[in-house]
Amino acid sequence: MRTQKRCMGYVAIVVDDYDRAIEYYTEKLGFTVVEDTPQAGKRWVVVTPNPESDCNLLLARASNDSQQVFIGNQCGGRVFLFLHTDDFWRDYAAMKAAGVHFCEEPRQEEYGTVVVFEDLYGNRWDLYQNK
Repeated sequence: MRTQKRCMGYVAIVVDDYDRAIEYYTEKLGFTVVEDTPQAGKRWVVVTPNPESDCNLLLARASNDSQQVFIGNQCGGRVFLFLHTDDFWRDYAAMKAAGVHFCEEPRQEEYGTVVVFEDLYGNRWDLYQNK
């Protein structure tokens, strides 16, 4: 019997402008642009924290008023995305130096080190490293 690998491929995040979002995710969070392909009336823009990752972030520009209301509030104010790291303090320091807005001071939890930050739009993320 053949087994099939299944994984999340993309998580879409609603943005107001492709270039502004690319600049933030690459310059502030250290992501890499994987793809930026023009399509009819839009672009297929994919960024990733690690080019070897199976799950990447799809930057989806809001195309109407009903989509625009979700920019920065895709999860009702809860933490929406979780950025794993193998070196918390390295990434925290780099992100802080780049001007990323942290909502709290880093803390130790039973599962590891974590801090909440907000992206360009106000979506909340966890930066964390497992113990």
